[in-house]
Parts: sequence; C-alpha cells; structure tokens
Amino acid sequence: MNRIQFAGLAGLVAIALFGFSCKKEATATTTTVTVTATVPDVFKKFNPTVTVSSDGTTITIKSDGVPDHKSCYFATSDARYQAYNGSNSAFSKNPNSIGTKSFTFKIPASPAVNAAHEATPLGPIGVAINGVAIYNQYAGPNQPLTNEINSFDQYNGHPDQSATYHYHVEPLYITLNKAKSALIGFLLDGFPVYGPQENGKTLVSADLDTYHGHTAVTADYPNGIYHYHITADAPYINGVGFYGTKGSVTQ
Repeated sequence: MNRIQFAGLAGLVAIALFGFSCKKEATATTTTVTVTATVPDVFKKFNPTVTVSSDGTTITIKSDGVPDHKSCYFATSDARYQAYNGSNSAFSKNPNSIGTKSFTFKIPASPAVNAAHEATPLGPIGVAINGVAIYNQYAGPNQPLTNEINSFDQYNGHPDQSATYHYHVEPLYITLNKAKSALIGFLLDGFPVYGPQENGKTLVSADLDTYHGHTAVTADYPNGIYHYHITADAPYINGVGFYGTKGSVTQ
C-alpha cells in the first residue's frame, strides 16, 4: 500500500468515526423524560368514572357530571329514572333534564389561604366525589334557594337550564352511603368539603367561620387542614367566598 492509498483509507476511517460520533450525540439530545406526579390518596375516594391526575402543582379532575344514583330528572325510559320519593311534601319538578357534560376541574394541589377571598360565582364552584358539580347557596344573583329547594330530587340535586345536574346542599346519596362525616368533594380552591358531622357532632353554620369552614384534623388529613362543612342551614356549603385561591372549571 502506498502513501496515497494509506492516507485515503485513514481519511475514510476518520469520516466514519466522526459520523458515528455525531449520530450518537444527536440521539442523546433528543431523549426526553416525562415525570408524572403522584395523585394524593384522598383523591382516590372519587368514583372510578371520574379521572384524576396531577402534575404536582395542579390536580385535574375530569367528569361527565352525571350522578351515580337514580333521579326523577332522567328520562322516564331511562333505567336510572326513579319517581320522586323524598320527604318534601312541597316537591315540584323543574322542567330540566340531566345531560352529559365534559367537566375539567383544575384545583391547586397545595391549597393556601387567599386574603382576597373571591366570591363564589353562579355555576360550578366545586365537584363531589361522584363527579357531580357543586353550586353555591344562590338560585340566581343574590336569590336565596327558598323556592328552588322544592325542586331538589330525593338525593338533593337537580339540573339547571343547561342540563347540568348539581348539588347546592347536602348530597344525600353520598352521606347515606358513606357517612355524615364523609368527604363530599373539593371546591375550586382545592380545600375539601365534608359532611355535616364531625367527631359525632352535627354542625351548624354558627360553628364555622364566614367562609363556612374551619381548620381541624380529618381522617384524610391527620395533620389538620382548612375544610368546608355542609350544614342544614344557609349557606349550606360555602359562605361569602372561597377561603383559598380558586382554580378553574370548563365544560
């Protein structure tokens, strides 16, 4: 082999090695790692039909908004239909029906108090563990539930004009099947909502602060957390506003 042949062969080897090096480096730079945050155990209390995920900062809850119990607001041909059999002698069915939604609730994974205490809007202000929307204490702008209560079905829910089934007051299907002290759901600010009992006592609004909650130990939060309670008297679930910074909801 003469010098020219040797130089040519050496050049080809160098080019091949350089090309291999470049390809290896390019592959390394396109590798991505996806980290999925763990969903806190308390959110595993949601029904299996509800999807819950977390990115470590935000908890995302997706639901179709349809109750997991029977109601007179399903079509009579629907197997989930059940004529009203509650205790309200003044019951009057409203003209709306239950529709399927595509709710996406985004709430803080680490809720914190917000000094502004933003007022709750009409429409969904939270979500129950069965995926049903939670509404505030008003039937309309500053309109009490006095008359609207008479349209609640046997489990204390009803649909609005947009076919969104929701609870303004204690969701009886949950408290009857879980417990009066059970976790009911979460408001948009990420703080939990519990039933009307705590440590064997049935609470009333006078036992709670102006936002309808207090800080105490719960079965889900042994170190204590601010949480809302449902009561039989107004404002039922929430008071004058969110305790913390609210997230968002789309449907």
